[in-house]
Amino acid sequence: MPRFSANLSLLYAEHDFLGRFAAARADGFAAVEFQFPYAYDKLELAEKARAEGLEVVLFNLPAGDWAAGERGIACHSARIGEFQDGVGLAIEYAGAMGCTRMNCLAGISPSDENKERSRQTLIENLRFAAFALKRAGIELVMEAVNTRDVPGFFVATTQAALALLKDADSDNLRLQYDIYHAQVMEGDLARTLQENLANIGHIQLADNPGRHEPGTGEINFPFLFRHLDTIGYEGWVGCEYLPLTLASSGLDWIKPWR
Repeated sequence: MPRFSANLSLLYAEHDFLGRFAAARADGFAAVEFQFPYAYDKLELAEKARAEGLEVVLFNLPAGDWAAGERGIACHSARIGEFQDGVGLAIEYAGAMGCTRMNCLAGISPSDENKERSRQTLIENLRFAAFALKRAGIELVMEAVNTRDVPGFFVATTQAALALLKDADSDNLRLQYDIYHAQVMEGDLARTLQENLANIGHIQLADNPGRHEPGTGEINFPFLFRHLDTIGYEGWVGCEYLPLTLASSGLDWIKPWR
C-alpha cells in the first residue's frame, strides 16, 4: 500500500502552520512534508513533529524570494554562493527534524543568461548539494515543474530532469516525480514510473486540472496506486494539492489505501 505524507504548505490552510502538524496527525497521517520551513524555528518544528509522532520526510532547499515569484536559484550562475549557503541552512533544519530527503528546485531560466551556462551551473550546484547532503545522511532529489503554472521553469519534463541527473553523476541524487506536473507536461504516467523506478526517490501527487485532491480530475489514481505496489515503489507519496474545501473533509480518496 502506498505511504502518504501530508504536505503542510498546501494542506490545512485553515490552521496556522504550526497547528497543521496536529491536524495531519488527527487525520491519520504518519508523515509530513513541506515546501519551506525556514520562516520558523527549526527546534520548534522538530518539537511539533515529535509531539505528534510524525516523521518529516521532505522539504525544499531554499529557493530565493518565493513571494516575489522566484522558484529556485540552482540554475542562476550569479547566485552560486547563495545556493551553497542555502544548502548549509537546509542541513541544519534537516538535522533538527531528522529529515533524510531534500528537494532542489532548479528555478526559472535567467533571461540574461545563456541556456548552456545555466545548465552547467545547475549541474555543478546539484553535485555540490548531493555531496554535502550525503555527508549529512540526506538524499537529494530534483523535480520537473510544468511551464503552464511556472512559465520558463528550467526543468519541465521527466526526460530533461533525468538527463541532468545523469550528467551530475552522483549516487546521492534522484528524481522527485510529481504526478501533477508530469500529467500537465507529458502524461504517460504509469510507464514513466515503471521505467524510471530506480531513479525515483520521492513522489508527489495532485489531480489535474486544478491541482486538487485525487478524484477531482482526469487522473486514474486507484490504478496508479495499484501500479506503484506492482512495480515495487517503497517510498513516500506526498499529498501536495490544494483542497477544494477543507483538507479533512476531502480525504475520502485515501480511505481505501490505509
